Amino acid sequence: MRMCSIASGSSGNCIYAGSDTTHILVDVGISGKKTEEGLKKLGVKPEELDGIFITHEHADHINGLGVIARKYGVPVYATKGTLRAIRDVSSLGKIDEGLFREIQADQKITVKDMTINPMRISHDAAEPVAYRIIHGRKRIGIVTDLGCYNDYTVECLKGMNALLIEANHDVNMLQVGPYPYYLKKRILGERGHLSNELSGQLLSRILNDDMQAIVLGHLSKDNNLPELAYETVRVEIAMADNEYKAGDFPISVAKRSEVSEIIEIA
Repeated sequence: MRMCSIASGSSGNCIYAGSDTTHILVDVGISGKKTEEGLKKLGVKPEELDGIFITHEHADHINGLGVIARKYGVPVYATKGTLRAIRDVSSLGKIDEGLFREIQADQKITVKDMTINPMRISHDAAEPVAYRIIHGRKRIGIVTDLGCYNDYTVECLKGMNALLIEANHDVNMLQVGPYPYYLKKRILGERGHLSNELSGQLLSRILNDDMQAIVLGHLSKDNNLPELAYETVRVEIAMADNEYKAGDFPISVAKRSEVSEIIEIA
């Protein structure tokens, strides 16, 4: 199984996951053209896509959805609340109702030889979810846009082999930055985004011997730096009360608007 970030950041998110026979996207928050170019670099034809799984309806997760779904007839999987919200986004254009597939958190969906298991997250959207993707004994998690986590989150993410996890902002950069107060409050709130520190603390609770790759994603353009996210997460892991050190796992930062390194799960 492979995972690759085609784009990840506050300006657009699109993550690929696939096997030899199955190809899916989690979110299409970049243009249709950029999505096509990203897939081409991965050696995947857009017409080979078996599904698009949407986490929630915010623009940076659905901007290119209408174009890709219409052009290639790709099924769109999302929760009832998210589908309702998507239908209200006029900029997407008309999407054939026959392409929509309603899903629910904690109810698995099988797409060819892959199983996708949605999980609840805390974010200011209609009915947001993150996704765990299973192929045989291989498991990856794609978890962004959560203002906080709890024991349910930890339990859902145990046993992952690879994880793309949000490290959205540095708290100090956000607090002294140019954002208006209401936006700072939203981002820092329990339905906002995960800080570098919280990302590292969550990781510390779900590290395991079979973890092969950690990718930090959805970094804020204005309130974070890739190097800062990387170092802060490593410090949190080092300070945590567990047997692991940050150096035990490959940690990388997803590129904002370029295709990142392909993660191959052994």
